Amino acid sequence: MTDFSKTRDMFDLPEGVIYLDGNSLGPLPRTAAARVAARMADEWGAMLITAWNKAGWMDDPRRIGDRVGRLVGAAAGTIVMGDTLSIKVHQALASALDLRPDRRVILSDTGNFPSDLYMAQGLIGTIGKGHSLKTVAPEAVIDAITDEVAVVMVTEVDYRTGRKHDMAAIIAKAHAVGALVIWDLAHSAGALPVALTESGVDFAVGCTYKFLNGGPGAPAFIYVHPDLAPNCRPALSGWLGHEAPFAFDPDYRAGGGIDRMRCGTPPVLALAALDAALDVWDEVDMDDLRARSIELSERFIKGVEAACPMLTLVSPRDPAQRGSQVSFAFDDGYAAMQAVIARGVIGDFRAPNIMRFGITPLYISDDDIDRAVAIIADVMTNRLWDDPQYKKHAAVT
Repeated sequence: MTDFSKTRDMFDLPEGVIYLDGNSLGPLPRTAAARVAARMADEWGAMLITAWNKAGWMDDPRRIGDRVGRLVGAAAGTIVMGDTLSIKVHQALASALDLRPDRRVILSDTGNFPSDLYMAQGLIGTIGKGHSLKTVAPEAVIDAITDEVAVVMVTEVDYRTGRKHDMAAIIAKAHAVGALVIWDLAHSAGALPVALTESGVDFAVGCTYKFLNGGPGAPAFIYVHPDLAPNCRPALSGWLGHEAPFAFDPDYRAGGGIDRMRCGTPPVLALAALDAALDVWDEVDMDDLRARSIELSERFIKGVEAACPMLTLVSPRDPAQRGSQVSFAFDDGYAAMQAVIARGVIGDFRAPNIMRFGITPLYISDDDIDRAVAIIADVMTNRLWDDPQYKKHAAVT
């Protein structure tokens, strides 16, 4: 049984703050600063360039990839770290399209994160082979999977509402018509159980700065099914994806397996912070995490709905159909969220009217939920949000 009071003590959270935004940026693990400092002083400082070998820097993308893989049900050697999530989306999509050369449709949904759609649009223009991006409502994805579709590209958990796609059903339908599927796990990894190998996932990508707490700008990951990897032709053929990077061959030869999805030089300092963050997960059972997330989410929804009838739940009512976040709609949602944040409950806002709250059992308790509900109720019932200071939009919402 996972001890969530123990995991709570592993984070450096500001006194008096109830942090309900780990679905956007996880808090600082207590050991991360020391781990990064040691990498800087003891490795970079003391070893200089020899640290690539002596400290194992070059192996970090695979080693840490396996640590992430344990949390998303991926076999060892099928995940590699590096670059940003958008880059990993580009890599996965380019490889998937190359594996289905006779098809021209990329299918996604209108709830997908815009950056994923932007990457698809940009790649379509770069390829110049007449591909098209088709988006449908999230609930219409399965019916839209036809034998014209080359790739289905979806985010498992909707970033705005928390709505969760049925991974097994989408994979089954796609494979039945010969299509491939790319899963964006940005709001799944570290939030709920995922079984990439068991589910027969083709490609998956994800970030590590949300529920995995790797820090702002933490490196992303990519998974490729081992049966597909040998036939993937990397569109971004960076030097570390080469079969022999230090042979300095002028012609690209793709590395074996997941290594061909490596691109540029590993972000060594960022990987140290992520490595420290992953220590928190060593004693966490993902089923325990999911059960506790649902308990806390249900408590939060019940409390907010009882006290704030002006807020409308936009997350699925059924907890099995949502991730580890709860979203409410309110016309003045931006101002309301700023007023809530000013009183020590940190959530965030997503246009046009979504107040979004991440429910993270690693460091959120029943008492946190109850205190958050009381603060939100005070802001809403007393119209504390209706103040000019809360209506000026900042660059990051």
